[in-house]
Amino acid sequence: MALKIGSKAPDFTVNDQDGKPVTLSDLKGKKIVLYFYPADLTPTCTTEACNLRDNYKMLLKRGYEVLGISPDTEKKHLKFIAKEKLPFRLLSDVDLKVHNLYGTWGDKVLFGREYKGTLRTTFVINEEGIIEDIIDKVVSKDHAAQILKELNAPAKTTAKKGTAKKK
Repeated sequence: MALKIGSKAPDFTVNDQDGKPVTLSDLKGKKIVLYFYPADLTPTCTTEACNLRDNYKMLLKRGYEVLGISPDTEKKHLKFIAKEKLPFRLLSDVDLKVHNLYGTWGDKVLFGREYKGTLRTTFVINEEGIIEDIIDKVVSKDHAAQILKELNAPAKTTAKKGTAKKK
């Protein structure tokens, strides 16, 4: 079953970088950005994580808690967090149970070589645990802007038709 906007986000429990269990249903009442990425300390994943780091205060201000998830170990997550000074938790899904629940493990092609791997995808989950948005064409260097779409929306005007002053 493919997840869709409006679907209930599948619950899971995995450890964060410190070995502490994180259960999605325990975060009910919070808006969650759950982003799946292939691997710590790789160029594109670092770009994505650093974009979220650089915009973290804005995401927090809008009420979002950011959780990154990959098949990497807790130990590798700790190195990634320390090297890039990431302010959010990274979840370890070494057995791919969460990837399979969310449909983010699948066929990929790189330089003509086919293999299985993480399909870079972000789920924006509301306070009730419902998927509000799915971003499956992640732009790593602009990922926070993709999450906060309203930042890219044209400014709303309050001027009534015919009341704008001419220069």
